[in-house]
Amino acid sequence: MASGKNSKQARRNASAARAAAAIKKPKPWGLVAALVAIVVFAGGVFGFVYFQQADKQAKLDALAPFTPSQSNQDPSKQIKGVVFKDYKPQSHVSPADRVAYDQSPAFGGPHDGYWAACMGNVYERPVRTENMVHSLEHGAVWIAYHPDKVKDDDLDALKKRVVNQQFIMMSPYPTLDSAVSLQSWGRQLKVDSADDERIDQFIHALRRNQYTYPELNASCDALGPGAFDPDNPPPFDATPPGPDAKPMNYEPPAPPPSGQPGQPQPQPQPGSGG
Repeated sequence: MASGKNSKQARRNASAARAAAAIKKPKPWGLVAALVAIVVFAGGVFGFVYFQQADKQAKLDALAPFTPSQSNQDPSKQIKGVVFKDYKPQSHVSPADRVAYDQSPAFGGPHDGYWAACMGNVYERPVRTENMVHSLEHGAVWIAYHPDKVKDDDLDALKKRVVNQQFIMMSPYPTLDSAVSLQSWGRQLKVDSADDERIDQFIHALRRNQYTYPELNASCDALGPGAFDPDNPPPFDATPPGPDAKPMNYEPPAPPPSGQPGQPQPQPQPGSGG
């Protein structure tokens, strides 16, 4: 039987061995590095989100003066370069007619009985003006751009303002005398750059501004084949209007009395605005 002295010595030897093993055990530097990387990545993500939100809030703050209200019904009056015209609404022409518009692009006046779809629609080809003007009557903003002056990143910047947004549309306009032109009913702004800050100001001030467009609560939804098909819209006509074009003061004929023949104007879908 081992003596107490030997037993104590054995315990001391075992403890020393464990201590030596602990000293020789390698540090988990890989785990430490992974944890550090996770912390740094999380901090980067947080910082990115924070600065994105801060940037978004800064843009909203900058647009605050252009928010329509009872006391500030038409904020576009604060935007340098906006042209204003007074147009009579609800003057419809047929799909075969042209209008001798007084502005290019037009932003009011007689228009087709069918509106162009304007629920974030980006048209790749120029679209018939008479349909686009009708959408302005419904509260939409139309972004027209010169296809030779706005390309690549600039074109993408314009599209981002339109895609997944309501009451706004965009199309090339090959005869445009500026890089970009924005239209709402009775208002127009032409700019030379797709990053001009006034583009966002115009959209914020006038898109579905209840104080500036004629037909409140009218639709911007696609009407579809037989009316206005956004997948195959009527093309833009760059030639000068002929002598049979409808003038800016055109008044549609009154519908004939019941029971008499006549040629009624095309009508929009019931309950969705005129």
